[in-house]
Amino acid sequence: MSSTKPLLQVSNLGKSFGGVKAVDGIHFNLAAGELLALIGPNGAGKTTTFNMVNGQLPADQGSIRLGGEELVGRKPRDIWRLGVGRTFQIAETFASLTVVENVQMALLSHDRQLFSMWRRAADYRRDDALNLLDQVGMKSQADRPCSVLAYGDVKRVELAIAMANAPKLLLMDEPTAGMAPKERNELMALTKQLVVSRGMAVLFTEHSMDVVFAYADRMIVLARGRLIAEGKPLDIRDHPKVQEVYFGTGKTFEKEAA
Repeated sequence: MSSTKPLLQVSNLGKSFGGVKAVDGIHFNLAAGELLALIGPNGAGKTTTFNMVNGQLPADQGSIRLGGEELVGRKPRDIWRLGVGRTFQIAETFASLTVVENVQMALLSHDRQLFSMWRRAADYRRDDALNLLDQVGMKSQADRPCSVLAYGDVKRVELAIAMANAPKLLLMDEPTAGMAPKERNELMALTKQLVVSRGMAVLFTEHSMDVVFAYADRMIVLARGRLIAEGKPLDIRDHPKVQEVYFGTGKTFEKEAA
């Protein structure tokens, strides 16, 4: 991890729903070129944290700074244009459009051209869209409709779409959900490669511990909205509070079977 000033700085972040504190005053930093895994049991506050970082939920308290820019109070579209991309647990693409058209739509949106009806979307920055698809290994399928793709390939297309705004920070919510072991390792290896080549940062949630330990540079662990541990994967593996709170059922950090 770089010793320079963190790209993302989260301080005293909190969010309540009624009387329940979904996120309770958490702090963490994330550097450019780093993959940070955010893990915890169901209800720990992971998705709520994601939704505050990209503006889908307003924070009740705290600060989220990206390269010195305060994100709290900004709309999701404005945060996206500042360089925050996101992928979702269930891949979101337009099934009726081709692979390349999906990426072109993202480029149109980024360039504020979505409603310029005189410009045909099929012609818009096609070379740029193809370059993004090449980076995720999907250029050869550019003209196929998304509806016929295997799920692992749809996730790759979603990653290309997320790269359309040249993100400084990429949020990945359960990126390998529903994927076979080989597919999820290929996707995360690709993500790691993009992080290194582009110098961007990735914050991701993940239930597959084999993926976390193979690809995360650091981990932060939430339980009931609070940050209970932070460190390198091997340190987290043996952390007594993590073992007690996150794995109270007796589950351990053993590598998952392929």
